[in-house]
Amino acid sequence: MKRYGNLYHQVINFENLLIAAKKAQKGKRFRENVLNFNDNLEAELAQLQIELTNQTYQPGEYRTFYIKEPKIRMISAAPYRDRVVHHALCNIIVPLIEPSFIGDSYANRVGFGTHRALRRFTHFARSSRYVLQCDIQKYFPSIDHEILKTLLRHKLKCADTLRLIDTMIDNSNEQLPVAEYFTGDNLFTPLQRRRGLPLGNLTSQFFANVYLNSFDHFVKEQLKVRKYLRYVDDFALFSDDWSFLAEARLQVIEYLSQLRLKIHPVKSQLFKLKHGANFLGFRILPDCIRVRSENLRRAKRRLKQMQIDYIQGNINSDYVAQSMQSWFAHLEHGDTWRLRQQIFTSLAWSRG
Repeated sequence: MKRYGNLYHQVINFENLLIAAKKAQKGKRFRENVLNFNDNLEAELAQLQIELTNQTYQPGEYRTFYIKEPKIRMISAAPYRDRVVHHALCNIIVPLIEPSFIGDSYANRVGFGTHRALRRFTHFARSSRYVLQCDIQKYFPSIDHEILKTLLRHKLKCADTLRLIDTMIDNSNEQLPVAEYFTGDNLFTPLQRRRGLPLGNLTSQFFANVYLNSFDHFVKEQLKVRKYLRYVDDFALFSDDWSFLAEARLQVIEYLSQLRLKIHPVKSQLFKLKHGANFLGFRILPDCIRVRSENLRRAKRRLKQMQIDYIQGNINSDYVAQSMQSWFAHLEHGDTWRLRQQIFTSLAWSRG
């Protein structure tokens, strides 16, 4: 197994920090904290470089808020200068580690994403009789810090880079509570082990893929599942053999326990595909792809609110056009032509 060293000078290189700043501001250029940082860009980056060189850099405090669509999630927003450091790190380590990911891991990877994952899921679903579809329970809050650090050390041997990574992991803010026990634990083990990554960090998204990479290879190479894919913590195993998937489920549970993870007891099911399956907001049926009713209701609520904001002058037509175009592009991946026409014609966009 190849391990990469001598990376830190690339991470803290000024040009890399400048590239990182440009990436971090994408879609956020006009926010106050970004504008303030960019007003003194060279000085800010020079100060970051000094702190990183002297190893005195310390992440700032997170701003947290909650969303509920459809379940409660805690979102943690790191200070902007920290997000620049996240990008600087990922610029260097992602191209080295990502080639070890399987081809059917789709989340948070350039050139992959939801629509490619949906097409692959549809292909597997329409060429198989059964699916074992699983969801990891409270995935981001459950990621164990010591296990993650060990997995990263399987790929990296640059001491300074690993020290920076440890600093990021150790300074993760408290996540939603998880108290799960595994074989060998005593009463206090879940309280003693640090766990949880902030949902919203670029590094968290990448580390989440690293954390399950060995599991992906286990499913493909040890369980010999030819049709398998994963999107973040949602994964699916396809086969024409029910008993094969039933046995695979037991081995999946056992392997994930080594990562101190559990599959969701309700959302993880083995079933026939002739009745359809839900994936990434769509219902994949043998002859068509529909938008899930729950997702459609949420989207209609958001569109209605956007219509109100536009009529009241809170947002402009460019914002509306961009949002509508983005959502319609997503819907185009299902059999939704009539639905798109109905939604568009049902909303009035004129200001009084």
